[in-house]
Amino acid sequence: MAEWGDLVAYIRESYRVVRDEPDELRIRLVFGDDPDTEQRAQIVVIAREILDQREDWVQIATPFARHEEVDLLEVLTEVGDAIVVGGLAVMGEHVVLRHSLPLINLDINEFTDPLELVAGAAELLEQQFTGRDDY
Repeated sequence: MAEWGDLVAYIRESYRVVRDEPDELRIRLVFGDDPDTEQRAQIVVIAREILDQREDWVQIATPFARHEEVDLLEVLTEVGDAIVVGGLAVMGEHVVLRHSLPLINLDINEFTDPLELVAGAAELLEQQFTGRDDY
């Protein structure tokens, strides 16, 4: 898979798309298969980015809190101690966990593994720092 259109086709087939725009998809991932526990979900933004006006990249980003609701130093410390894939950013009023990948020569597992790791980590951060399931 080396083009945005190929990745978009894969995402449409494999995930629940909740928003579909030319350079951005939003999907909803659900966590928890146990019918006795409440399922949690995470909205993930998958966006096409152009690096240096020549290279196609894909960015995986998911919000987990509003920046005014959390102690950013505490969140950064937790991410530094516990998160392997992704980095923190403030985008608008949200704190997001995100990861970027070059599209050229991208194998599907190079996309799905970081997608699941970023979404799962953001879900845990949301639960830990807000106690809610807003995203």
